[in-house]
Amino acid sequence: MKTRTPLGVLAAFGLVVSACAGAATPSPTAPPASAPASVEASAAPSPSSNLPQTIGAGEGELNIIIWAGYAEDGSNKVDTATTTLKAYDWVHGFETKTGCKVNSKAGNTSDEMVTLMRQGGGSVYDGVSASGDASNRLIANGDVAEINPALIPDWNNIAVFLQSPPHNTVNGKHYGVSHGWGGNSLMYRTDKVTPAPTSWDVVFDPAKAAAYKGKITDYDSPIYIADAALYLKAHKPDLGITDPYELTQPQFDAAVQLLKDQRPLVGKFWAAYTDEIDNFTNGASLVGTTWPYQVNTLKASGVKVEAVVPTEGMTGWADTWMMSAHAKHPNCMYMWMGWMATKEVQAQVAESFGESPANPQACEILDKGDLGPYAVKDFCTAYRVTDKTFYDAISFWKTPLADCGDSRGQTCIDYSVWTQKWTEIKG
Repeated sequence: MKTRTPLGVLAAFGLVVSACAGAATPSPTAPPASAPASVEASAAPSPSSNLPQTIGAGEGELNIIIWAGYAEDGSNKVDTATTTLKAYDWVHGFETKTGCKVNSKAGNTSDEMVTLMRQGGGSVYDGVSASGDASNRLIANGDVAEINPALIPDWNNIAVFLQSPPHNTVNGKHYGVSHGWGGNSLMYRTDKVTPAPTSWDVVFDPAKAAAYKGKITDYDSPIYIADAALYLKAHKPDLGITDPYELTQPQFDAAVQLLKDQRPLVGKFWAAYTDEIDNFTNGASLVGTTWPYQVNTLKASGVKVEAVVPTEGMTGWADTWMMSAHAKHPNCMYMWMGWMATKEVQAQVAESFGESPANPQACEILDKGDLGPYAVKDFCTAYRVTDKTFYDAISFWKTPLADCGDSRGQTCIDYSVWTQKWTEIKG
């Protein structure tokens, strides 16, 4: 489960090396030159034969479930006192181009989004911006439809590692279009935590973590059990963990026990990014898992923090636009998925929300630093958008299911049990 809200003003990162080209680009609010329905614009993988081969006329409206901030229409003013600042708006351009009026409802957690998607037999909403801890549940239950990648003009511009990830692609079938992503790295106060950590042992190894008792912070979600499993994968190879989200009973029990043993050392749990920023600022937290936004915001405000990718790797999140299997406006939903994958829109979303774009061509716009109200120069460098060593070190969230996805069959622990055990862990 993930709780997310739109980010506040991003501060300057002070970086000088650009990760992407800085070629001139169209205005980020302008519609892309190619129509979302263009099949010829993509050389994507061959779809299943029963999928639509073209997109028909829009049905006039679109009803979607979103993380707050994923459907900006210019109404969220960053600084109402400064009239020169332009609010982000990718909704009106879409509506003008397609004739599909966008009606969005924000979901506060992944669990809430799953519930909303199932309302009215799945016909109330046309789609959702699902995170990996919800997407596999939606696929397994038949809540979302397989999509034809050839109907997404920018499909081949999406980063390769996000074209067919396990959190939205099953048995070679695509159930959505990747949107944005980020890694859950290890953040620490450089003035309090010494030596600089290189491993998750600083929060999971009792001998090393004891030095920061009461100052360790954990992400408040059942999916955090995967972080413990990732640590055990490296430090207890005899458990045979191959995937931190596909755990047999002994593997799962070991991860739960590690977190129960750690619990007396944890001072704060965080779900909202603002809580973690406050805790690191006032010293209530000194070390723990984080997102890129917290790191950059704290640094900009003068708090002495750094973040590292530990030797064991890290978990991470990636969001996907998915269409309801019972969508009343499937053509508008296809057009929306295509629109959201364009570099112009991807750039707006990445900067306004504070995440890495799925389409790295957005870096052509982002790294110029004149996109919108935040004007963050070298954004893609700060968020390591094209750093393969960074994203290869991420085990992206996916919903734990009973089906292990391999020869072990139905022997893995379902997410419902993860939820129960998380309550026990927190106490």
